[in-house]
Amino acid sequence: MISAIDYGLTAFTVLPAIPIGVLFVECMAALLPAPTKAPATSAPRIAVLMPAHNEAVGIAAVLAALKPQLREGDRLVVVADNCTDETAAIARQQGAIVIERHDPERRGKGYALDFGIRYLETAPPDVVVMMDADCIAQPGTIQHIAQLATQHQRPVQAVYLMEQPAQPSPKSAVSALAFLVKNLVRPTGLHRLDFPCLLTGTGMAFPWRVIQASPLASGNLVEDMQLGLDLAIAGSPPLLCEDALVIGNLPQQAKAATTQRTRWEHGHLKTLLTQVPALLKAGIAQRRLDLVAIALDLAVPPLSLLVLLWAVCLALTAALVWQGATVLPLKLLLLQGGLLLGAIATAWAHFGRETISPHQFAAIPLYIFWKIPLYLAFLVRPQTKWVRTQRDS
Repeated sequence: MISAIDYGLTAFTVLPAIPIGVLFVECMAALLPAPTKAPATSAPRIAVLMPAHNEAVGIAAVLAALKPQLREGDRLVVVADNCTDETAAIARQQGAIVIERHDPERRGKGYALDFGIRYLETAPPDVVVMMDADCIAQPGTIQHIAQLATQHQRPVQAVYLMEQPAQPSPKSAVSALAFLVKNLVRPTGLHRLDFPCLLTGTGMAFPWRVIQASPLASGNLVEDMQLGLDLAIAGSPPLLCEDALVIGNLPQQAKAATTQRTRWEHGHLKTLLTQVPALLKAGIAQRRLDLVAIALDLAVPPLSLLVLLWAVCLALTAALVWQGATVLPLKLLLLQGGLLLGAIATAWAHFGRETISPHQFAAIPLYIFWKIPLYLAFLVRPQTKWVRTQRDS
Protein backbone atom coordinates (compact mmCIF):
# COMPACT_ATOMS: atom_id res chain seq x y z
CA MET A 1 0.00 0.00 0.00
CA ILE A 2 2.79 2.39 0.89
CA SER A 3 4.48 1.67 -2.43
CA ALA A 4 1.29 2.43 -4.37
CA ILE A 5 0.82 5.70 -2.46
CA ASP A 6 4.43 6.69 -3.13
CA TYR A 7 4.05 5.91 -6.83
CA GLY A 8 0.81 7.89 -7.10
CA LEU A 9 2.23 10.81 -5.13
CA THR A 10 5.28 11.00 -7.40
CA ALA A 11 3.06 10.96 -10.49
CA PHE A 12 0.92 13.70 -8.87
CA THR A 13 3.88 16.10 -8.88
CA VAL A 14 4.02 15.96 -12.69
CA LEU A 15 0.79 18.01 -12.94
CA PRO A 16 2.34 21.36 -11.99
CA ALA A 17 5.75 20.41 -13.41
CA ILE A 18 4.71 20.79 -17.07
CA PRO A 19 3.28 24.35 -16.94
CA ILE A 20 6.00 25.51 -14.54
CA GLY A 21 8.68 24.11 -16.83
CA VAL A 22 7.13 25.81 -19.86
CA LEU A 23 6.88 29.13 -17.99
CA PHE A 24 10.53 28.89 -16.93
CA VAL A 25 11.77 28.14 -20.46
CA GLU A 26 9.75 31.01 -21.94
CA CYS A 27 10.99 33.53 -19.37
CA MET A 28 14.61 32.46 -19.84
CA ALA A 29 14.28 32.50 -23.64
CA ALA A 30 13.05 36.11 -23.49
CA LEU A 31 16.65 37.06 -22.58
CA LEU A 32 18.02 35.72 -25.88
CA PRO A 33 19.02 38.20 -28.63
CA ALA A 34 16.21 39.47 -30.84
CA PRO A 35 16.01 37.90 -34.30
CA THR A 36 17.29 39.82 -37.31
CA LYS A 37 14.62 42.00 -38.91
CA ALA A 38 13.76 41.57 -42.57
CA PRO A 39 13.91 44.69 -44.78
CA ALA A 40 10.65 46.61 -45.11
CA THR A 41 8.46 45.93 -48.12
CA SER A 42 6.12 48.31 -49.95
CA ALA A 43 3.44 49.88 -47.74
CA PRO A 44 0.26 47.76 -47.63
CA ARG A 45 -3.24 49.23 -47.84
CA ILE A 46 -4.58 49.16 -44.28
CA ALA A 47 -8.05 49.11 -42.80
CA VAL A 48 -8.18 49.57 -39.03
CA LEU A 49 -11.28 47.85 -37.68
CA MET A 50 -12.49 48.94 -34.24
CA PRO A 51 -15.49 47.34 -32.50
CA ALA A 52 -17.03 49.77 -30.00
CA HIS A 53 -19.89 49.28 -27.56
CA ASN A 54 -20.77 52.43 -25.59
CA GLU A 55 -17.24 53.84 -25.70
CA ALA A 56 -18.16 57.55 -25.79
CA VAL A 57 -15.99 58.31 -22.74
CA GLY A 58 -12.64 57.45 -24.31
CA ILE A 59 -12.93 56.69 -28.01
CA ALA A 60 -11.92 60.20 -29.16
CA ALA A 61 -8.45 59.85 -27.58
CA VAL A 62 -8.02 56.37 -29.05
CA LEU A 63 -8.88 57.56 -32.56
CA ALA A 64 -6.69 60.65 -32.19
CA ALA A 65 -3.70 58.39 -31.49
CA LEU A 66 -4.48 56.24 -34.52
CA LYS A 67 -5.06 58.84 -37.23
CA PRO A 68 -1.43 60.08 -37.51
CA GLN A 69 -0.32 56.48 -38.10
CA LEU A 70 -2.44 56.03 -41.23
CA ARG A 71 -1.37 56.91 -44.76
CA GLU A 72 -3.48 58.31 -47.56
CA GLY A 73 -5.86 55.60 -48.74
CA ASP A 74 -5.91 53.76 -45.40
CA ARG A 75 -9.26 53.48 -43.65
CA LEU A 76 -10.37 53.74 -40.03
CA VAL A 77 -13.65 51.86 -39.55
CA VAL A 78 -15.55 51.92 -36.27
CA VAL A 79 -18.30 49.35 -35.71
CA ALA A 80 -20.73 51.02 -33.30
CA ASP A 81 -22.16 47.82 -31.86
CA ASN A 82 -25.51 48.03 -30.05
CA CYS A 83 -24.57 51.49 -28.77
CA THR A 84 -26.93 53.58 -26.65
CA ASP A 85 -24.57 56.55 -26.20
CA GLU A 86 -22.73 59.00 -28.48
CA THR A 87 -20.02 56.57 -29.65
CA ALA A 88 -21.02 56.75 -33.33
CA ALA A 89 -21.29 60.56 -33.41
CA ILE A 90 -17.92 61.06 -31.67
CA ALA A 91 -16.21 58.60 -34.02
CA ARG A 92 -17.59 60.45 -37.06
CA GLN A 93 -16.37 63.74 -35.63
CA GLN A 94 -12.89 62.20 -35.43
CA GLY A 95 -13.00 61.33 -39.13
CA ALA A 96 -13.68 57.60 -38.83
CA ILE A 97 -15.99 55.63 -41.10
CA VAL A 98 -18.79 54.48 -38.81
CA ILE A 99 -21.07 51.51 -39.42
CA GLU A 100 -23.76 50.77 -36.87
CA ARG A 101 -24.93 47.33 -35.85
CA HIS A 102 -28.11 46.61 -33.90
CA ASP A 103 -28.64 43.03 -32.78
CA PRO A 104 -29.26 42.72 -29.02
CA GLU A 105 -29.60 38.93 -29.27
CA ARG A 106 -26.05 38.45 -30.58
CA ARG A 107 -23.76 40.50 -28.43
CA GLY A 108 -19.99 40.43 -28.23
CA LYS A 109 -16.82 41.55 -29.92
CA GLY A 110 -16.76 38.62 -32.33
CA TYR A 111 -20.08 39.55 -33.90
CA ALA A 112 -18.98 43.17 -34.31
CA LEU A 113 -15.72 42.14 -35.99
CA ASP A 114 -17.53 39.83 -38.38
CA PHE A 115 -19.90 42.71 -39.26
CA GLY A 116 -16.89 44.90 -40.03
CA ILE A 117 -15.21 42.26 -42.20
CA ARG A 118 -18.41 41.87 -44.23
CA TYR A 119 -18.39 45.65 -44.78
CA LEU A 120 -14.77 45.59 -46.00
CA GLU A 121 -15.49 42.85 -48.55
CA THR A 122 -16.69 45.41 -51.09
CA ALA A 123 -13.19 46.96 -51.24
CA PRO A 124 -10.74 44.66 -49.44
CA PRO A 125 -7.53 46.11 -47.97
CA ASP A 126 -4.20 44.29 -47.98
CA VAL A 127 -4.16 44.13 -44.18
CA VAL A 128 -6.87 44.42 -41.52
CA VAL A 129 -5.71 45.79 -38.16
CA MET A 130 -8.02 45.16 -35.20
CA MET A 131 -7.92 47.64 -32.34
CA ASP A 132 -10.03 47.83 -29.18
CA ALA A 133 -11.80 51.13 -28.49
CA ASP A 134 -10.23 51.51 -25.05
CA CYS A 135 -6.57 50.96 -25.98
CA ILE A 136 -3.96 53.43 -27.25
CA ALA A 137 -1.66 52.35 -30.10
CA GLN A 138 1.77 53.84 -29.51
CA PRO A 139 3.40 55.72 -32.46
CA GLY A 140 4.46 53.46 -35.31
CA THR A 141 2.47 50.46 -34.07
CA ILE A 142 0.02 50.21 -36.98
CA GLN A 143 2.72 50.36 -39.66
CA HIS A 144 4.97 47.89 -37.82
CA ILE A 145 2.36 45.15 -37.49
CA ALA A 146 0.90 45.76 -40.97
CA GLN A 147 4.35 45.51 -42.58
CA LEU A 148 5.15 42.30 -40.70
CA ALA A 149 1.80 40.75 -41.63
CA THR A 150 2.49 41.57 -45.28
CA GLN A 151 6.04 40.17 -45.21
CA HIS A 152 5.12 36.88 -43.57
CA GLN A 153 1.49 36.57 -44.69
CA ARG A 154 0.60 35.62 -41.12
CA PRO A 155 -1.37 37.23 -38.31
CA VAL A 156 0.76 39.58 -36.21
CA GLN A 157 0.24 40.54 -32.56
CA ALA A 158 1.58 43.75 -31.02
CA VAL A 159 2.73 43.77 -27.41
CA TYR A 160 -0.38 44.57 -25.35
CA LEU A 161 0.20 45.89 -21.82
CA MET A 162 -1.86 47.49 -19.07
CA GLU A 163 -1.21 50.89 -17.52
CA GLN A 164 -1.90 51.17 -13.81
CA PRO A 165 -4.15 53.84 -12.25
CA ALA A 166 -2.56 57.13 -11.19
CA GLN A 167 -2.46 55.90 -7.58
CA PRO A 168 -2.16 52.13 -7.95
CA SER A 169 -2.93 49.76 -5.14
CA PRO A 170 -0.50 46.90 -4.47
CA LYS A 171 -3.10 44.57 -6.00
CA SER A 172 -3.12 46.63 -9.21
CA ALA A 173 0.67 46.48 -9.36
CA VAL A 174 0.68 42.69 -9.00
CA SER A 175 -2.05 42.43 -11.64
CA ALA A 176 -0.01 44.56 -14.03
CA LEU A 177 3.04 42.35 -13.45
CA ALA A 178 1.02 39.19 -14.18
CA PHE A 179 -0.27 40.84 -17.35
CA LEU A 180 3.29 41.80 -18.36
CA VAL A 181 4.53 38.23 -17.89
CA LYS A 182 1.67 36.86 -19.97
CA ASN A 183 1.64 39.42 -22.79
CA LEU A 184 5.28 40.52 -23.06
CA VAL A 185 7.77 38.16 -21.42
CA ARG A 186 6.34 34.82 -22.48
CA PRO A 187 5.48 35.82 -26.09
CA THR A 188 8.96 37.37 -26.40
CA GLY A 189 10.50 34.09 -25.28
CA LEU A 190 8.48 32.18 -27.86
CA HIS A 191 9.48 34.69 -30.55
CA ARG A 192 13.17 34.38 -29.68
CA LEU A 193 12.78 30.58 -30.07
CA ASP A 194 11.06 31.13 -33.45
CA PHE A 195 7.67 29.90 -32.24
CA PRO A 196 4.24 31.53 -32.68
CA CYS A 197 2.34 33.37 -29.97
CA LEU A 198 -1.29 33.62 -28.88
CA LEU A 199 -3.49 36.51 -29.96
CA THR A 200 -4.26 38.81 -27.03
CA GLY A 201 -7.21 40.83 -28.32
CA THR A 202 -6.03 44.19 -29.62
CA GLY A 203 -3.21 45.43 -31.84
CA MET A 204 -3.63 42.50 -34.25
CA ALA A 205 -2.89 42.62 -38.00
CA PHE A 206 -4.18 40.08 -40.52
CA PRO A 207 -3.48 39.68 -44.24
CA TRP A 208 -6.83 39.91 -46.01
CA ARG A 209 -6.60 36.40 -47.44
CA VAL A 210 -6.15 35.05 -43.89
CA ILE A 211 -8.97 36.94 -42.15
CA GLN A 212 -11.67 37.15 -44.82
CA ALA A 213 -13.03 33.63 -44.27
CA SER A 214 -12.10 33.25 -40.61
CA PRO A 215 -14.82 32.35 -38.08
CA LEU A 216 -15.42 35.55 -36.10
CA ALA A 217 -19.16 35.71 -35.37
CA SER A 218 -19.38 34.21 -31.89
CA GLY A 219 -19.91 35.21 -28.29
CA ASN A 220 -16.71 33.43 -27.16
CA LEU A 221 -15.29 35.01 -23.98
CA VAL A 222 -11.78 35.01 -25.51
CA GLU A 223 -12.64 35.15 -29.21
CA ASP A 224 -9.20 36.52 -30.06
CA MET A 225 -7.39 33.62 -28.42
CA GLN A 226 -9.64 31.10 -30.16
CA LEU A 227 -9.17 32.87 -33.51
CA GLY A 228 -5.39 32.61 -33.17
CA LEU A 229 -5.63 28.88 -32.42
CA ASP A 230 -7.95 28.25 -35.38
CA LEU A 231 -5.63 30.14 -37.71
CA ALA A 232 -2.57 28.30 -36.38
CA ILE A 233 -4.13 24.90 -37.05
CA ALA A 234 -5.11 26.12 -40.53
CA GLY A 235 -1.48 27.00 -41.27
CA SER A 236 -1.26 30.68 -40.29
CA PRO A 237 0.16 30.83 -36.74
CA PRO A 238 0.37 34.33 -35.18
CA LEU A 239 3.68 36.15 -34.95
CA LEU A 240 4.76 38.63 -32.26
CA CYS A 241 5.93 42.12 -33.25
CA GLU A 242 8.24 43.29 -30.47
CA ASP A 243 8.44 46.82 -31.93
CA ALA A 244 4.70 47.51 -31.63
CA LEU A 245 2.99 48.48 -28.37
CA VAL A 246 -0.65 48.93 -27.37
CA ILE A 247 -1.58 50.23 -23.93
CA GLY A 248 -4.83 49.61 -22.06
CA ASN A 249 -5.89 50.63 -18.57
CA LEU A 250 -6.49 48.49 -15.53
CA PRO A 251 -9.96 49.26 -14.14
CA GLN A 252 -9.92 51.32 -10.94
CA GLN A 253 -13.30 50.06 -9.76
CA ALA A 254 -13.15 46.74 -7.88
CA LYS A 255 -16.31 45.42 -9.54
CA ALA A 256 -15.03 46.27 -13.02
CA ALA A 257 -11.68 44.60 -12.29
CA THR A 258 -13.46 41.45 -11.12
CA THR A 259 -15.70 41.40 -14.20
CA GLN A 260 -12.72 41.79 -16.52
CA ARG A 261 -10.64 39.13 -14.81
CA THR A 262 -13.55 36.67 -14.66
CA ARG A 263 -14.18 36.96 -18.39
CA TRP A 264 -10.50 36.65 -19.28
CA GLU A 265 -9.60 33.81 -16.95
CA HIS A 266 -12.76 31.73 -17.28
CA GLY A 267 -12.37 32.03 -21.05
CA HIS A 268 -8.69 31.09 -20.81
CA LEU A 269 -9.38 28.05 -18.64
CA LYS A 270 -12.18 26.81 -20.85
CA THR A 271 -9.99 27.25 -23.94
CA LEU A 272 -7.11 25.48 -22.18
CA LEU A 273 -9.23 22.45 -21.36
CA THR A 274 -10.79 22.14 -24.80
CA GLN A 275 -8.04 23.29 -27.17
CA VAL A 276 -4.79 21.90 -25.77
CA PRO A 277 -5.74 18.32 -26.77
CA ALA A 278 -6.88 19.54 -30.20
CA LEU A 279 -3.60 21.40 -30.77
CA LEU A 280 -1.48 18.43 -29.68
CA LYS A 281 -3.48 16.13 -31.95
CA ALA A 282 -3.12 18.51 -34.90
CA GLY A 283 0.58 19.03 -34.19
CA ILE A 284 1.25 15.29 -34.23
CA ALA A 285 -0.95 14.68 -37.29
CA GLN A 286 0.64 17.54 -39.25
CA ARG A 287 4.13 16.96 -37.82
CA ARG A 288 4.28 20.59 -36.75
CA LEU A 289 6.39 21.54 -33.75
CA ASP A 290 4.87 25.05 -33.74
CA LEU A 291 1.43 23.66 -32.85
CA VAL A 292 2.93 21.64 -30.00
CA ALA A 293 4.65 24.83 -28.75
CA ILE A 294 1.33 26.73 -28.84
CA ALA A 295 -0.36 23.87 -26.97
CA LEU A 296 2.29 23.92 -24.24
CA ASP A 297 2.05 27.71 -23.96
CA LEU A 298 -1.75 27.52 -23.69
CA ALA A 299 -1.41 24.79 -21.05
CA VAL A 300 0.11 27.32 -18.64
CA PRO A 301 -2.82 28.58 -16.53
CA PRO A 302 -3.06 32.17 -15.25
CA LEU A 303 -0.01 32.93 -13.10
CA SER A 304 -1.89 33.29 -9.81
CA LEU A 305 -3.70 29.99 -10.39
CA LEU A 306 -0.40 28.26 -11.20
CA VAL A 307 1.13 29.50 -7.94
CA LEU A 308 -1.99 28.44 -6.05
CA LEU A 309 -1.99 24.94 -7.58
CA TRP A 310 1.69 24.50 -6.76
CA ALA A 311 1.13 25.63 -3.16
CA VAL A 312 -1.80 23.22 -2.70
CA CYS A 313 0.24 20.33 -4.14
CA LEU A 314 3.13 21.24 -1.84
CA ALA A 315 0.92 21.33 1.26
CA LEU A 316 -0.76 18.00 0.48
CA THR A 317 2.56 16.32 -0.30
CA ALA A 318 4.18 17.66 2.87
CA ALA A 319 1.28 16.28 4.92
CA LEU A 320 1.67 12.83 3.35
CA VAL A 321 5.44 12.87 3.85
CA TRP A 322 4.79 13.69 7.50
CA GLN A 323 2.70 10.50 7.63
CA GLY A 324 5.53 8.41 6.21
CA ALA A 325 5.29 8.73 2.41
CA THR A 326 8.45 9.03 0.30
CA VAL A 327 10.17 12.40 0.37
CA LEU A 328 11.01 12.42 -3.36
CA PRO A 329 7.74 14.14 -4.49
CA LEU A 330 8.32 16.88 -1.92
CA LYS A 331 11.82 17.47 -3.29
CA LEU A 332 10.44 17.63 -6.83
CA LEU A 333 7.84 20.20 -5.80
CA LEU A 334 10.46 22.30 -4.05
CA LEU A 335 12.51 22.21 -7.27
CA GLN A 336 9.43 23.33 -9.19
CA GLY A 337 8.98 26.15 -6.69
CA GLY A 338 12.53 27.27 -7.40
CA LEU A 339 11.84 27.30 -11.15
CA LEU A 340 8.60 29.22 -10.61
CA LEU A 341 10.31 31.79 -8.42
CA GLY A 342 13.21 32.05 -10.87
CA ALA A 343 10.86 32.64 -13.81
CA ILE A 344 8.93 35.40 -12.02
CA ALA A 345 12.09 37.02 -10.63
CA THR A 346 13.75 37.00 -14.05
CA ALA A 347 10.67 38.50 -15.70
CA TRP A 348 10.52 41.26 -13.08
CA ALA A 349 14.26 42.02 -13.11
CA HIS A 350 14.53 42.38 -16.89
CA PHE A 351 11.07 43.65 -17.86
CA GLY A 352 9.01 44.69 -14.84
CA ARG A 353 11.04 46.92 -12.51
CA GLU A 354 8.90 49.93 -13.43
CA THR A 355 5.69 47.92 -13.05
CA ILE A 356 6.02 46.83 -9.44
CA SER A 357 8.44 47.85 -6.69
CA PRO A 358 10.09 45.22 -4.47
CA HIS A 359 8.03 46.11 -1.39
CA GLN A 360 4.81 45.53 -3.37
CA PHE A 361 5.70 41.86 -3.76
CA ALA A 362 4.22 41.39 -0.30
CA ALA A 363 0.79 41.87 -1.91
CA ILE A 364 1.15 38.74 -4.07
CA PRO A 365 -0.44 36.37 -1.48
CA LEU A 366 -3.37 38.79 -1.06
CA TYR A 367 -3.77 38.98 -4.83
CA ILE A 368 -3.88 35.18 -5.06
CA PHE A 369 -6.45 34.96 -2.25
CA TRP A 370 -8.53 37.59 -4.07
CA LYS A 371 -8.58 35.31 -7.10
CA ILE A 372 -9.68 32.13 -5.26
CA PRO A 373 -13.44 32.88 -5.52
CA LEU A 374 -12.97 33.50 -9.24
CA TYR A 375 -11.46 30.04 -9.73
CA LEU A 376 -14.05 28.35 -7.51
CA ALA A 377 -16.75 30.03 -9.60
CA PHE A 378 -15.25 28.40 -12.69
CA LEU A 379 -15.80 24.98 -11.11
CA VAL A 380 -19.35 25.74 -9.99
CA ARG A 381 -20.74 28.26 -12.48
CA PRO A 382 -18.30 29.22 -15.23
CA GLN A 383 -19.06 32.41 -17.11
CA THR A 384 -20.36 31.65 -20.61
CA LYS A 385 -21.61 35.01 -21.90
CA TRP A 386 -19.59 38.02 -22.98
CA VAL A 387 -19.88 40.88 -20.46
CA ARG A 388 -18.38 44.29 -21.20
CA THR A 389 -16.03 45.70 -18.56
CA GLN A 390 -17.35 48.94 -17.08
CA ARG A 391 -15.12 51.83 -18.10
CA ASP A 392 -13.69 54.34 -15.64
CA SER A 393 -14.99 57.87 -16.12
